[in-house]
Amino acid sequence: MKILVIQQKMIGDVLTSTVICETLKKEYPNATIDYLINTNTIPVVKNSLAFDHIIEFKPEYRESKKAFYKFLKEIRKKRYDLVIDSFGKLESNLITLFSRAPKRISFYKWYTQFFYTKVIHRKSQPITNASTAIENRLRLVLPENRIATEILRPKIVLTIEEKEKAKEFLESNGIETKKPIIMISVLGSEAIKTLPFKEMAKIIDEIVSVTKASILFNYMPNQEKDAKAIYDLTFPSTQKNIYFNVYAKSLRGFIAILSHCDMLIGNEGGAVNMAKAIDVPSFTIFSPWIIKKDWNMFEDGIEHDSIHLIDVKPELYGNTSPKKMKKEALHLYQEFSSDLIIPKLRNYLIQTIE
Repeated sequence: MKILVIQQKMIGDVLTSTVICETLKKEYPNATIDYLINTNTIPVVKNSLAFDHIIEFKPEYRESKKAFYKFLKEIRKKRYDLVIDSFGKLESNLITLFSRAPKRISFYKWYTQFFYTKVIHRKSQPITNASTAIENRLRLVLPENRIATEILRPKIVLTIEEKEKAKEFLESNGIETKKPIIMISVLGSEAIKTLPFKEMAKIIDEIVSVTKASILFNYMPNQEKDAKAIYDLTFPSTQKNIYFNVYAKSLRGFIAILSHCDMLIGNEGGAVNMAKAIDVPSFTIFSPWIIKKDWNMFEDGIEHDSIHLIDVKPELYGNTSPKKMKKEALHLYQEFSSDLIIPKLRNYLIQTIE
């Protein structure tokens, strides 16, 4: 049996969707499972045992119709028996259709009956602490009565060499790995997923005040200017603990460095998912428009905790879903002051750092 799983979104989605592959491995132990993902997300699933092969979706397939058509023909040649599309956009619709697999499964949308032999309705309320992001993905493989008892956690597999190299890198930059190290996700993937700079700076000041930890910043290369702006807003005493120039040059390098950290704190995004996948504690600050229950995976209030504006100012939302307020995100962030975040964060730091 040959199975294709499709997930062409961002790093967090690709990592989370490995639970589909792992569940399929258990359901069909003799099957060959291919995982179709974007080129830039490959490092996060390197060495994973959840699937057999990676099918790389290259940028050129989006840039050239000719290249995309050639790719579609290659997919058809593989003769898949089952395709599970957890992406559900036009690209993956066409990939699924061209596969000619006799069984094709995805999430329900009004038009999906034209591409798939079975569609799954997402549930809006979680039944475990795994979050709807995990549970709904498992619904693509398992019947409803098995979801709660067969929850899987996404995992990232690091080699001993990768961990050792990261430790040497930290120590060569004057960071003692036996003392507390905290990774800060100072920026989200876009402005509407990023806590205002001055509020993030105040949070970093609080973290250093409570923990005296060495602080590392996580951000994308094109975000360096903004990350530096946040650094400049922190107290001079805080800056002594921030190793701004200690920065991984690759995604695998970042994950390996993160594995030596005592926790990750900051904006919700792929870095939080990666921390959880290597058992590093996390405290997440959700964007005001993100639905918390969709992505607060395995939150227990001890190792993993989070805060959302709706937790502290529910009156701003009334009966409106956060997602429907996406256009108001920047305005809502002005209501999400560090004073509202720090009390819960301080309690988390005290119980976790000890």
